Amino acid sequence: MKILIKAGHVVDPSNKLNEVMDIVVTNKKISEVGENLTGKFDKTINAEGLYVLPGLVDAHCHLREPGQEYKEDIASGTKAAAKGGFTAVACMPNTKPVTDNDAIVKFIVDKAAECGFTKVYPIGSITKGSDGKQLAEMGFMKEAGAVAVSDDGRPVENADVMRKALEYSKDFKLPVISHCEEMSLTENGAMNEGFLSTTMGLKGIPSIAEEIQVSRDVLLAEYTGVPVHIAHISTAGSARIIRDAKSRGVAVTCETCPHYFSLTEAECEGFNTNAKVNPPLRGESDRQAIIEAIKDGTIDMIATDHAPHHRDEKNVEFQYAANGISGFETALAASYTYLVKPGLITIEKLVELMSLNPAAFLSRETGGIKVGSLADITIVDLNSEVTVNGDEFISKGKNTPFTGRKLNGQPMYTMVDGKVTYTGGK
Repeated sequence: MKILIKAGHVVDPSNKLNEVMDIVVTNKKISEVGENLTGKFDKTINAEGLYVLPGLVDAHCHLREPGQEYKEDIASGTKAAAKGGFTAVACMPNTKPVTDNDAIVKFIVDKAAECGFTKVYPIGSITKGSDGKQLAEMGFMKEAGAVAVSDDGRPVENADVMRKALEYSKDFKLPVISHCEEMSLTENGAMNEGFLSTTMGLKGIPSIAEEIQVSRDVLLAEYTGVPVHIAHISTAGSARIIRDAKSRGVAVTCETCPHYFSLTEAECEGFNTNAKVNPPLRGESDRQAIIEAIKDGTIDMIATDHAPHHRDEKNVEFQYAANGISGFETALAASYTYLVKPGLITIEKLVELMSLNPAAFLSRETGGIKVGSLADITIVDLNSEVTVNGDEFISKGKNTPFTGRKLNGQPMYTMVDGKVTYTGGK
């Protein structure tokens, strides 16, 4: 199969590309990059007026399979990811049963190969059952295909267990992803602690619940000399702690999610359970601090934390509703609309945050847009405007606080290993 991507605006900072070019894909790889390419092609994609980017990579999502297929499964989740422009996703281990052994990792790998619309990289659990007590068998999970370890959804509360996790992970070259939450401060909490939570009569979750754990894990990384990655940071304090640690040479990386730089706790007004997420949406000063941390390089990547839920799990009283936002289908558009369009960052920076950096973090092959690289490509219409409607999501999870918002930057084609897995709505 030989495909010509014609006259697209190619943006790939890893190869210093930001110009209109043609790309030829032969089978799984990019075989030519240049201007006015000619030849015989099986398919031509007219990318005039569109942007051609290295395929998006999501380092943090929840596909729910095995065990919670009523929320999402690998087929539906990767379809939604492809629609969102993602060519690869890394799925968290809080499945049922927990992904804490090689058998479950292998199941996910095999199922994704059978029915996936993107590449799927399983993340194994740090501890058995994600109960924070006994380390899971990292080596066996890596052999089966795990790319990182995390107890995401829960923190590793015991500092000694987290220290040992970092030390063992070094031998297996597996990144450790930390969900930072001091549980004694978040118990029964429903939203960000502040004036609004008080007026709504809800127990709040203070920012220090995140920041205390960020501080601990940064110090553990500094002491052990082993890298740690902090998931979904949401507060000014977390950004400050990580910025200071990086300035000291500590091997710490971190991510945030589109909802933390585009939305605030105000979305919870009216007891809107689609805005209930963990960590919670914060105040405006935190939102601005997250944007600054993106701009100055403190934040290394943007992840979706795609967390689909059944309607019945959101259609309850706010304090009982499940935490999570269905994020695949709005992540790129929200990031473009709230960061690039207003001039806060460049499109090149966005490519680094959503493609190059997460791929490098997961040690996945990526050469960007160049001859010989795997043809993982996202083609986007940055000028298109869509009004978000969660009911129209491909994901089984319709839970989004972006409903009714107008977002620019819609993926038009997603290509994985030279195969088009999504095109203009299909």
